[in-house]
Amino acid sequence: MEKNMTIRHSKTSDLPRLMEVFEVARSFMAETGNPKQWVEGYPSEEVIMEDIGNGDSYVVEKDDKVVATFVLREGDDPTYDIIYNGEWLNSEPYATIHRIATSGEAKGIMHIVMQFAKQRHDNIRIDTHEDNKVMRHLIMKEDFKYCGVIRCWSGAERLAYQFSRHK
Repeated sequence: MEKNMTIRHSKTSDLPRLMEVFEVARSFMAETGNPKQWVEGYPSEEVIMEDIGNGDSYVVEKDDKVVATFVLREGDDPTYDIIYNGEWLNSEPYATIHRIATSGEAKGIMHIVMQFAKQRHDNIRIDTHEDNKVMRHLIMKEDFKYCGVIRCWSGAERLAYQFSRHK
């Protein structure tokens, strides 16, 4: 992990900063050709508070300042039950990374998050919007394999990927 960077569980008191981080992430996605993924204020304060309450929301801090956030959720994700135009690498237990966002104040966030996740799980799934070329590149750089298309809770299609130590 980069010097002066740590990962910890998110706290309720982090909510204002998390909302700022998500706003920066939404602007960045729109500027880089992905204006449709996180619209209408998604994720809402309610969604973020639910993640915190579930104990699977994390923050990345650099020099004691929150610079990124993500969800690492263990267990089956219902949106991954059906996959189109492909298949998962395996059906072993997995964790899912959701809502990864950065303030842009630190480099290598995806790698740091993946190192954290890989220390805890052998199988990790993630999805992103087809237009999110930046995230698609970072996902592939972290040794994920493209598996197919899933439909998220809203019915929108997402490209789905899996990392597995067991391929």
